[in-house]
Amino acid sequence: MRKQNLCALRVSVVKSAAFFAFASASVHAADDTPQLVQQFLGKYCLECHDADVQKGDRAFDAFALPLKSVADLIEARDIIDQLTLKEMPPKKADQPKDDERIAMIRALRDGTVAAHAKFQTTGSRTVMRRLSSREYENTLAVLFGRRVDTLGLTADFPKEKTTEHMDTIGKSLVTSGFLVDQYFQSANRLVETRLGKPAMEPKDWKFNGHFVQYEELSGSHKSAFNYRYLNLYEQPNTDTRQGGYGHIEDFLKGVPVSGLYDLEVEATALHRDTHYDPAIFGIDFSEPFILGVVPGDVTKGHIHYPQAIEPLLASAVVPDNTPTWFKFRVWLEAGQTPRFIFPNGPYESRAAVVTINKKYKDEFKEKIGSSGVGRAHILKEGKLPHIRISEIKIHGPVPEKPSAEEVAVFGKEGFQEAKALDQLNAFAEKAYRRPLTDADRQPIRALYDKRIAEKASRRQAALDAVKLILCSPSFLYLSEITDESAKALKPHDLATRLSFALWATPPDETLLAAAKSGKLTQDAELKKHIERMIADERISGFVNGFLDSWLNLRDLGGMPPPRENYRAYYAEDLPTSMKAEAHLFFRDLLKNNGSVAQFIDCDHTFVDKKLAKLYELPEAKTLRLADGFKKVSLTGNTHRGGLLGMAAVLTVSANGVETSPVTRGVWVSENILGIPPPPPPDVVPAIEPDVSGATTIRDRLAKHRADAACAECHRKIDPLGFSLEAYDPVGRWRNKYPAANKKAKPAEIDTTGEFTSGEAYADFASFKKIIHDTRTDHFTRHLIRQLLTYTTGRTMGLNDDLLIDQLHEKVKKQGLGLKTLMTECLMSEVFRSR
Repeated sequence: MRKQNLCALRVSVVKSAAFFAFASASVHAADDTPQLVQQFLGKYCLECHDADVQKGDRAFDAFALPLKSVADLIEARDIIDQLTLKEMPPKKADQPKDDERIAMIRALRDGTVAAHAKFQTTGSRTVMRRLSSREYENTLAVLFGRRVDTLGLTADFPKEKTTEHMDTIGKSLVTSGFLVDQYFQSANRLVETRLGKPAMEPKDWKFNGHFVQYEELSGSHKSAFNYRYLNLYEQPNTDTRQGGYGHIEDFLKGVPVSGLYDLEVEATALHRDTHYDPAIFGIDFSEPFILGVVPGDVTKGHIHYPQAIEPLLASAVVPDNTPTWFKFRVWLEAGQTPRFIFPNGPYESRAAVVTINKKYKDEFKEKIGSSGVGRAHILKEGKLPHIRISEIKIHGPVPEKPSAEEVAVFGKEGFQEAKALDQLNAFAEKAYRRPLTDADRQPIRALYDKRIAEKASRRQAALDAVKLILCSPSFLYLSEITDESAKALKPHDLATRLSFALWATPPDETLLAAAKSGKLTQDAELKKHIERMIADERISGFVNGFLDSWLNLRDLGGMPPPRENYRAYYAEDLPTSMKAEAHLFFRDLLKNNGSVAQFIDCDHTFVDKKLAKLYELPEAKTLRLADGFKKVSLTGNTHRGGLLGMAAVLTVSANGVETSPVTRGVWVSENILGIPPPPPPDVVPAIEPDVSGATTIRDRLAKHRADAACAECHRKIDPLGFSLEAYDPVGRWRNKYPAANKKAKPAEIDTTGEFTSGEAYADFASFKKIIHDTRTDHFTRHLIRQLLTYTTGRTMGLNDDLLIDQLHEKVKKQGLGLKTLMTECLMSEVFRSR
């Protein structure tokens, strides 16, 4: 089997409406089929693909029906794809008539169907896999009844490996000795912090002075008001850290035990009406200032810098010029101290101070230092926008009897010595997501008895048994109790697979009850639960995880653009808004069973104020940050609509610094059409950017394609990316490339192109139309494949192709609704099998 062939070939079968129309009217005798194939290959293919020429590393002179090997089956499917898309024979060669092309497609497809049973193997089974890191944290949050992201349990875990960008594939989720040790440490920390913490009466702390801040601010703060106020000058998403994080200098040790704490903060928004040029600060002064609370830990890094564990705990809008008290109830872990942030604050405070000192120096009575950085005089006399905190009160831990964790692990009555083993077994059954066996109960009892023999208290013995449960393979793995010899999953296995597929969490009581009754394996019962779970808010677990995988959104922000050229990307936290648009769009299609063709082109999307401005939509003038995301019409808008018009996709398919039709073309080929191109030959150098600006990327690609080793792939890839050059690296529309230097003239962007199948386009809108009109089947089949891969935890193989065919036809007849497609995938034999 040729390596290049495997890389280039696609394993899905494509059917067109023309094919079905012809198939119903034209029948070939079985004896004539092999001869038809040989005649077609000899007439249209062998000139370029015989043993001597082998263009594209393909030789068809030995290809014949019936198919004799898996390599022949792959070859047949590739020929079907090429003929269906009319990419072969090449445009300049003699073309078959429609009836010849369709007859050849039918003959090959009949051949693949006949070969399917012959080549079936036992490979199409899901490898028993462990929980991914995100599933692990989600599961612990459910089992313990409270968020666990404040603990950062997976912060030191090895980075997850993915297969085809999927983080749910069993063969990729390996378990090392280091990870096993991390599991033990995480279980120990979670149990001791939440259930083993000492009892403590609430305490009160009050702070109204000695608000020492970032080193560079210390002198000016002491000079201006002797540390009387805690001031926030900028958002935390900057490099300067000047006032991005406000901490309490006299509370660096943090809270004594994990728990709920009541914070009272007196804060004021100052100088939102500043007369300084708004461009200095890079924010929208029409929006009120926002105060946020995040945890900090002085033992985990610099208190003024971002830390690995800092989820947003609370936030509030701060009124202008009027000191106002805010009350927050937040969860803090032992040793954590509250830090205050200004999420929509100015960007790069140091640069703003320097600019103010230069531009407004005549306004200040106090002399500005030679460095131009001083800010004491601005604090005393000027109008520097900021949030001022004048007093902070902390009360806690707030009594909880029993705590959420106590109820979640031991029940409403809390830990009961007389019922300890029963309580532990009940918790283990929830953790293992299935009925317990004697083999499950034995180690729990053994450890409990052992710890008591070692003079541990009965509660401590129970807590240690909980740790054992959390380190058990039955918890860490999506274990299957279905017999090895059986194909269909048993009810509890099916419940677990379904719940982690749709919610990325363990099954709820309703789903477990259906599994326990045995009814879940029945079609009607399973469909009822699929529809119930899709309608639940917890479906966000699927949407977030699946889009991170399918669209590579997990990589968004991995190659950020230069701060000096794309200030809004950082100042407005655009990656968060970009992801939210894709998530909301997907959820809307799912909720309303919208056609999956709308992923290719659509007349609406979801934007907040930030994206509306990036997209230059009229809603940018009316939306407020408080409005969040709104569904907006794109009727008449030729720049947006569908996935390819979304900033998230356009950003993740660029490298942050520049764009390339090749990079984006590969993304479209892989993620929209499901056709991964082969890797470039080792001997071919990468395309170097022209820093002089003398040539366009299209000019450089033309020279690149002149190399015969490159031409075969680039003629298919490049047309998928040319129209997307109308977007910069963060998805803004543009008509010209940026000038390489002050002397260079910006080059016009050429968005025209032509598919290898002959369709030509003039711009992004006509490019999308071709994809929509001629390649929706390709897209839908790829989406089905991706859904099945993600939800089953294994990649789809040749043995799955016929079922994918059937699912595609079934969904197509029902209107291509996304909910229909998902339901059919989850009802399929593939999903319900080992």
